[in-house]
Amino acid sequence: MVFKHKELAAGRWYELSLKEQLSNIGSEVLRAARQQGKDEKLFWAAVERALELFDLTLEDSRWKGRRWEIARAREVFCDAVYGGKLYQSSLQGLMPYFDQFAYAVRLRT
Repeated sequence: MVFKHKELAAGRWYELSLKEQLSNIGSEVLRAARQQGKDEKLFWAAVERALELFDLTLEDSRWKGRRWEIARAREVFCDAVYGGKLYQSSLQGLMPYFDQFAYAVRLRT
């Protein structure tokens, strides 16, 4: 598999806390949201990066008990990417979920 986040996939990702991982995923979700309906190439690139980070997080054995939440967030993200038909989700609507992790990282709580 060819990773977009080569350094993170090589092991650095597994040094980050769950808050840091989800905050980074949120950054890609925000990038996708900003490009949705504007630049298809940039939109899909951000979607691919977000999915890659979701998958790296799901592979992290430290989050065994949290995988259901991470997998559900990934599922809702995919729904939002494809128009929110199943959950009526949107990329903008997902931002408050990811923002809480960014705030927590910033506050170091």
